[in-house]
Amino acid sequence: MMRRDRIFLAATLTAIFSADLYFILLPKLRSVGQGSGHFCPCGPINLTLPKHGGLATPRLYNWTSAPPLDGIASEPTDGGSKLSRLYAHPLYNIQTPVLGPEERLLQAEQLMEYYRKKVSHWERHMKHYIEAAAISNVTLTEHEVTFDPGASWLKFHLGINRYALYSREDPAIPRLLKDMQSMTVISADYTQDEKALKGACDCTKVVKPSGHHLKLSLKMQNFAKAMFKPMRQQRHEETPEDFFYFVDFQRHNAEIAAFHLDRILDFRRVPPVAGRLVNIMGEVLQVTHNEDLRAVFFTSPANNTCFFAKCLYVCKTEYAVCGGPDLLEGSLSAYLPGLSIAPRISIPNPWIRSYTFTGREEWEVNPFYCDTIKQMYPYNSGNRLLNIIDMSIFDFLTSNMDRHHYEIFTKFGDEGFLLHLDNARGFGKHSQDEMSILAPLAQCCMIKSSTLMRLRLLARPETRLSDVMRESLEGDPLRPILTEPHLLALDRRLQKVLRTVQRCVRRLGEDEVIAKDFVRSAARPQTATDTEKVR
Repeated sequence: MMRRDRIFLAATLTAIFSADLYFILLPKLRSVGQGSGHFCPCGPINLTLPKHGGLATPRLYNWTSAPPLDGIASEPTDGGSKLSRLYAHPLYNIQTPVLGPEERLLQAEQLMEYYRKKVSHWERHMKHYIEAAAISNVTLTEHEVTFDPGASWLKFHLGINRYALYSREDPAIPRLLKDMQSMTVISADYTQDEKALKGACDCTKVVKPSGHHLKLSLKMQNFAKAMFKPMRQQRHEETPEDFFYFVDFQRHNAEIAAFHLDRILDFRRVPPVAGRLVNIMGEVLQVTHNEDLRAVFFTSPANNTCFFAKCLYVCKTEYAVCGGPDLLEGSLSAYLPGLSIAPRISIPNPWIRSYTFTGREEWEVNPFYCDTIKQMYPYNSGNRLLNIIDMSIFDFLTSNMDRHHYEIFTKFGDEGFLLHLDNARGFGKHSQDEMSILAPLAQCCMIKSSTLMRLRLLARPETRLSDVMRESLEGDPLRPILTEPHLLALDRRLQKVLRTVQRCVRRLGEDEVIAKDFVRSAARPQTATDTEKVR
């Protein structure tokens, strides 16, 4: 009797083990080495092509022949540049196809004609202003201006295409960053959206009036334009706990860091941003032609030159920013082409937050909110929803809760990329990770395979996100841009993004979660026929 019990027990354990092997272990092993006949020895980060196993190659329109990605970089032994190692990786070296006219935002002849008209308008304006100033005995600081068809900002504008604001190897970008850091400022004014808020400009020239923060438009001697956001908060300071996200400070260093992070993620959807020490007396007050702007300058009791915003909200000297005594650091963001030649539209973020003290949006209370979004235009086809999820990952890493709208170039239609503009409310708290920013990823359980592969690469020790960000930011003259706790927070948040993806994969499977880039429909899984059509 006892022997029969032992045999029964052994048979039961064997059956349980077999079921566990068949239903749990084997599916996991297949997901790692699918279609390859062998398994990658490099742990959870498998960056190989389908023929070698691992994730499918992202089907990007700007990818041509994909190089083999099975050569995983080993841990560096020479203490070399991790940033160089990252950019040397095959994921960052896939060549774009030759771009046709319809895939470029602007044509050279069109941009040059626009440029010449701007120069002509400026010369007429300056002539009248100098005459008026002489009559009023106003002293003007005059600077020589140049018409340069090879200017870096023109090259940047000409490089904008359907897939990104600039190519990975575009030599105009480092030139543009250097120009913004050092080129002579010939004019300063309020930005167009601040003028729109006051009713002082043609609002058809503004995508969306926004913000109640100090920001100025600076014009350089070669007619480049950059948006200046002055320092409002010290780098070591965190956002006060009692602040709502919609009244948080705008941080100049967050704008700079966001550009570098966007480039490291290979999104290239943030316009170039550089830090600069600006002499607000000589480079703003003495070159502005706007009397409203002149009127908000004053000298503080500490004998520092200060100015404040003349707008609907923060219009008091308590909210002023001051130089030391005249120098003030800030971020300079390159302007995009004017709306008259490169129209953009602003679209509310489906995961917009409630900008009230007590309100809540539907996505905050409905865990199935994404199912509704997937049925709505333009999120029911194309890559728009996947781009929203990219944006949410970017915002989560920077801890930016203020993404109420996004913009797109109208020329590229529904398949164009999203612009990641206005990132100054990021990097406010390094000690807190706001998981609600990841709601699009967590609720939709979708992610581009290209995005996931790069995130996994940035989680590896030899290309760790905090390390490559630290190295990239060292090139800015206002370094250090981020404190060490903010850099380390990037690694922690990256792991939370990957865990969110992992939970989705466990629940739904890789085929449902990891999407081929530019899928046909976000509302249903791709069939084999759909895959052939995309090809």
